[in-house]
Amino acid sequence: MAKSTVATKRYYSISEVAHMTGLEAYVLRYWEKEFPILRPRKNRGGSRQYTSKDIELVNRIKHLRTKEKLTIAGARSKLMMKRAAERNLPLTNGARARTLIGQIRKDVEELLKVFS
Repeated sequence: MAKSTVATKRYYSISEVAHMTGLEAYVLRYWEKEFPILRPRKNRGGSRQYTSKDIELVNRIKHLRTKEKLTIAGARSKLMMKRAAERNLPLTNGARARTLIGQIRKDVEELLKVFS
């Protein structure tokens, strides 16, 4: 399948994903057990339905395993650290904003003391 096809369908079967990624279906099922963030939904019949985001994640795991030569545990750690960093980004920005607001509040209070 062409890469542009990935964006046109909503869900892909495990055999389609296996074909697109060059992996065997059993590898995809194994990775679901080893990588908590890889969770394709299942239909009523129990068949896996992969989204384009799931496929991107599979390709990322494949890259970590083959190109970066990481173990399953190493790839899992790297993905989890990246995910944690993405989740903490808004918190970090929020913390910076609260710090800035606190500094402004302190400056305003000092100005009020000067002009009182």
